[in-house]
Amino acid sequence: MITKQNIQIENMIQALLHAQKKLFGASTEISGQIKGQMTLFGTAQELARQLFEEQEKITIRNYTRTARKPGVRKEMLAGLPKIVEEYEIPAEDECSRCGGTLKVIGKEIVRTEVEFEPAKLKVKQIVRQVAKCTECGTDKSEYPKDHFQKAAVPRAILSHSIATPALAAQVMYQKFGMGIPFARQERDWFCRGLVLSRGNMANWTIRCSEEWLTPIYDRILEKLRECELLHMDETRIQCNKEKGKKASSESFMWVIRSAECEEIQAAFFYYSRTRNGDIARELLFQFHEHLITDVYSGYEKVDDVTRALCWPIAGGWPRIIIPVLLFSGFCTCVVSNQGYWWKKPLSDVLIVMPAATPILRKSFLM
Repeated sequence: MITKQNIQIENMIQALLHAQKKLFGASTEISGQIKGQMTLFGTAQELARQLFEEQEKITIRNYTRTARKPGVRKEMLAGLPKIVEEYEIPAEDECSRCGGTLKVIGKEIVRTEVEFEPAKLKVKQIVRQVAKCTECGTDKSEYPKDHFQKAAVPRAILSHSIATPALAAQVMYQKFGMGIPFARQERDWFCRGLVLSRGNMANWTIRCSEEWLTPIYDRILEKLRECELLHMDETRIQCNKEKGKKASSESFMWVIRSAECEEIQAAFFYYSRTRNGDIARELLFQFHEHLITDVYSGYEKVDDVTRALCWPIAGGWPRIIIPVLLFSGFCTCVVSNQGYWWKKPLSDVLIVMPAATPILRKSFLM
């Protein structure tokens, strides 16, 4: 019985000592240094002091901020109209310190701002005067019927439409210049107060292209035919809705581009339902200079042109074959992609081979 109580008392004493140590003891887990025992590591303070002493001093070069070049903002805003908004001191104002009379001695530029004015829509109704001849229709006149004369008015961009040149140009610019679909434009115009469906916008674009931009389209092709070096290629596309043609069938978009060395920099696109070489012959009618294409045999139908092949398409030809082709008469010249004669690296050249037949040229490219 006494032994059991002594064990309980001893356990309670140990629990009390543990609680006191936990409450009032040292918070660090580092054990105290035992006299006569060596240590591998010192305290954190000693290690930090040693690292600070051994640390090399690094000198950082002073940084001087480059001042803004004068006149940059002035050049940036030079093409915009300027409006001066001036604030004047009222004549009845007095000195805020002593109440004395104020005298204007000059002006101060506070800041320069750029203000954006959102586009506005307004309805414009075209009205013209109608006049009646006072002589026609009378007994004294040789014309027995009355004559009415109307004032001249500018021609509408699209007949029987609310479209104006500015409105149609904005629709086409947002579509092709900014890449905004007609569906998004429809919501934007609705927020501005105009109910304009995507179908109307598509119809405006087609009609304006056919009635107003076709002369410019034809003029681009005429100017390209006057160049000495042209690029031409065709690529497959799919037209979803075309009469007499499935949506899954292939159509082709032809492109003609002037070389970099030409004075005229232009590109001409032409849509066709087939890849027939007659299309290339029609597009390059009256063109008799150098034509850069791929190995498609349809370009052989183009009359009186010097055919050129792209070096990347020529593929694995070794460099030694270039002078061999030149001196053997297989090709007439070597042209770079920019139109310069034998001035560019061979990875950028084009081989002109008018004397080779399509079968022979294909055998060299295989």
